[in-house]
Amino acid sequence: MTGLTSAPTWTSPSDDPNDETFGDVVAPVDHPRAEGCDCDAVLVGEPFDRGVIGRKGAAQGPHAIREMLAGVKTHHFDGPGVGTVGDAGDASLAVDSGDDLPETTRDLQRHLRVVAGAVHDGHAFPVFLGGDNSLTYANCLPLLAAGTLGVVNLDAHLDVREVREDATSGTPYRQLFGAGLDAYACVGARHFETSSEYADYVRDRGGAVVTSEAVGRDVDGAAERALAAMGDVDRVYLSLDVDVLDATAAPGVSAPTPGGITTRECFRLCSLLAREERLAGFEVVECAPPLDREDRTVAAAARAVAHVLAGRRAGIAERAATETEATR
Repeated sequence: MTGLTSAPTWTSPSDDPNDETFGDVVAPVDHPRAEGCDCDAVLVGEPFDRGVIGRKGAAQGPHAIREMLAGVKTHHFDGPGVGTVGDAGDASLAVDSGDDLPETTRDLQRHLRVVAGAVHDGHAFPVFLGGDNSLTYANCLPLLAAGTLGVVNLDAHLDVREVREDATSGTPYRQLFGAGLDAYACVGARHFETSSEYADYVRDRGGAVVTSEAVGRDVDGAAERALAAMGDVDRVYLSLDVDVLDATAAPGVSAPTPGGITTRECFRLCSLLAREERLAGFEVVECAPPLDREDRTVAAAARAVAHVLAGRRAGIAERAATETEATR
């Protein structure tokens, strides 16, 4: 079994033939490891919110993000654009005969780890559309099994709660540290949104915390601090929990609060961090369309995907130009 549903067909909502949107360039692929999948990046939906601590709704995130992204134009003023993008469909709960359906969040994480492993084994850059933050654990484990790993987490919260009765959207990085995570940075963390115990836990493990205030003062510096915290790990994974945005920009999340970063700051962070040569995957989580207002959160999540794809290709182009110059 592939663990993935059939990929949707994308169409552009624009009737202007000069408007190239994601709806024009995203093509369905049978499987990330399929012979014909020669895309620069591949989208995979994870429509589950079993692990959400607060208000649910993130299970509807993948569909809404795709629908919004289909109308987003592909042009970027400062780079080569988004490249070729495939859509491999959504992770499925379908299991082999004789296996039990996932009943707990930890069961679901184990199930999705297999799906994520197949995605990471492909040649295309993985983009996971969540879904809740507990799925980060499953998305990162295949990378951690293959070498050293660091995660840059754009988030209002540290998400290092202890796993008690079951895993939750607040436990993924505690779980990853338990599995051997080598480096961690939380960018956009807010005062009065975590406990001293969890802040100490991150600090004691060499993790970095860059507050939303620090992002507001110096976005580029915030990105540099996050990447410096990655040290010399083999791979870097980028996670965007859209509750890192201020509640006015992202009301459609489980726990919207004031004091977050702006969409412009978020997009700049995504673009800068995506230029990192070791970047091995990206996810956007906790986008809950039923809780949204005027599609603000969905619009931000979709455009964050675009900024990551464009930033990644810009980084590749910059490195190629540097290598060419060095050989002259």
